[in-house]
Amino acid sequence: MIAMNKNVEHFYDKFYDWLLLKGPVVLLGIAVLIIGLWLIRIFARWMQNRMQRKKINSSLKPFFLSVAVVVLRILLIFLVMQIMGIQLTIFAALVGAIGVAAGLALSGTMQNFASGVLILLLKPFRVSDNIIAQGQEGTVSSIQLFFTVVTTFDNRTVIIPNSKLSNEVIINISAIGSRRLDLELKFNYGIDLSKVRKVIDETIMESKSVLKTPEKRVGVSVLETDGYKVMINVWLNSHGFHDARLIFQENLLENLKSSGIKLPGMDSK
Repeated sequence: MIAMNKNVEHFYDKFYDWLLLKGPVVLLGIAVLIIGLWLIRIFARWMQNRMQRKKINSSLKPFFLSVAVVVLRILLIFLVMQIMGIQLTIFAALVGAIGVAAGLALSGTMQNFASGVLILLLKPFRVSDNIIAQGQEGTVSSIQLFFTVVTTFDNRTVIIPNSKLSNEVIINISAIGSRRLDLELKFNYGIDLSKVRKVIDETIMESKSVLKTPEKRVGVSVLETDGYKVMINVWLNSHGFHDARLIFQENLLENLKSSGIKLPGMDSK
């Protein structure tokens, strides 16, 4: 009984000594933790309002906010552990090992993620733009952090990893807003060039889809032994380009036929 009482007294003495020695730093660490979490919440609200005013892409807002909060909380924990005198060597080595393993396992995924962030920030294309990438031509329907969804003109959904879009050539057809239609037609030398130009000019003037600017260009492109070729350059809106091209070509063909001008291969009767 006496021995037990001595052990209890010894424990209380040790605890009292530890409390006198470590108590203030532990309380300080707890105070720093509470104040730090409060300041991080204030910073998160400020950052969210700031991104709202700057009109940051909606896909990036939660990412930036979560990364900033997580980083600040990790730094706060390190600071509190340092204040309390907790050794960080083993903890830091463990975190580093886990980070290396995760990086190796997710290298491809992280590359797509980083590329997605760059695409959303630099904006080489936007949603509803028409692009040509990875052998696919279509309309961008969605830009995610890991991939981009393109809907082709024949209504196929193509999912392209963002790393492919950030490291290779992308043709943005919609960036300027207009596209040039190039047509080359061949005529026999017996067909008067001025008559051909008149029909082409009238077709261009009648077409509602042909833009007034940039100006059209019509001229002889090639002289061959059995005839000459006429090049036609007109500008159409990027959106609806293919439909406008088909209509313009049909109208031009009908106008040439009704004017008695025959293209190679037309029935001579």
